[in-house]
Amino acid sequence: MNDILPIILSILAALVVIGGLIPVLLKTRRNINRYPGTRDANDPEIRSGGSTAVLDREGTIERPAPSGVDLEGLDTTTVPDNAAGLEVIPVETPLPVAGRLTRLRERLVRSNNIMGKGLLALLSSDKIDESVWDEVEETLLLADLGTEPTMQLVDALRERVKVLGTRTPEHVKAMLREELVKIVDPTMDRSLNVQRHGDKPAVMMVVGVNGVGKTTTVGKLARVLVAEDKDVILGAADTFRAAAAEQLATWGQRVGVPTVKSDIDGADPASVAYEAVKAGIDQEVDVVMIDTAGRLQNKVGLMDELGKVKRVVEKLAEVDEVLLVLDATTGQNGLNQARVFSEVVNITGIVLTKLDGTAKGGIVVAIQKSLGVPVKLIGLGEGADDLAPFDTEAFVDALLN
Repeated sequence: MNDILPIILSILAALVVIGGLIPVLLKTRRNINRYPGTRDANDPEIRSGGSTAVLDREGTIERPAPSGVDLEGLDTTTVPDNAAGLEVIPVETPLPVAGRLTRLRERLVRSNNIMGKGLLALLSSDKIDESVWDEVEETLLLADLGTEPTMQLVDALRERVKVLGTRTPEHVKAMLREELVKIVDPTMDRSLNVQRHGDKPAVMMVVGVNGVGKTTTVGKLARVLVAEDKDVILGAADTFRAAAAEQLATWGQRVGVPTVKSDIDGADPASVAYEAVKAGIDQEVDVVMIDTAGRLQNKVGLMDELGKVKRVVEKLAEVDEVLLVLDATTGQNGLNQARVFSEVVNITGIVLTKLDGTAKGGIVVAIQKSLGVPVKLIGLGEGADDLAPFDTEAFVDALLN
């Protein structure tokens, strides 16, 4: 009996060890299945530039890490959006652009007609004296039109009223519409540059401070492009805000486009942007959209970061659009933000969000006048399809109806 006891104890010990190994082996097997073709982000080879996994439509493909690019020792490992065990989000069908524009105009009429109706009432007065002109000026300034555009518009209206003589409400409305269209400026090119260049996709960087709905805007804009039959890849280069990459990946899943992201907190944004553009070239997509971080606390740090992202991306392809996202409800503070970003990168267009939350439609004119950059897109709500191209005449008509 004494001879058998050690044997029994040895068998029990072996069973305990095997029992402890089983969960580890199962977890390893699950990870292999969940991350086909990828490598552990903590692998020393990856951290030293060994290899990087990039998302494609079926899963991932492994390729050598980029050479000759300053990635500061941080590589990007990209996995399928549902690789972390999240539920797969069904792909939605975006509304056609035309239908979306109609809905946005209706909302704009409801939210921004205070300025237009106030001006119509003032200019339809039987007698227009200096007190009326003071009220016209005050109405425009309160609508965030800005001092210079306000003076320009008031001077133009004064001249028109002198010549017009008898003023019926119809004449006043036609006159005001014409002058507002001029000052909003229909000559500005508001088209998005999203055409491929030979074997290279169009590259779009989206910038803006945190809290303006920047990542959400990237997702909504992806829907706009998909509705126009564009092939899109998203790049989650905002690696500092918690859950920003997951939020963008969710938008990508909703509209059926892949997202290139890093699973390393605080990873180098430039390396993520580089990988996104490289994936866009490899997969021959039309547009690569890069979401960037939005910290304004340190202007020098912001300049360095955005400048580096753009510089690294341009090793692969030209950056065609740099869109600045602004919250319309912030008024003059939004102008200050716009000026800072325009000093950092070459802004090509403005996306004005939350225009349904303000009656100060004049901010459109103020921003354009200040930066010389057109408002290209407007957002009027929380819905996935509440983003559309900006149309000068439709905007003015909404103000006056």
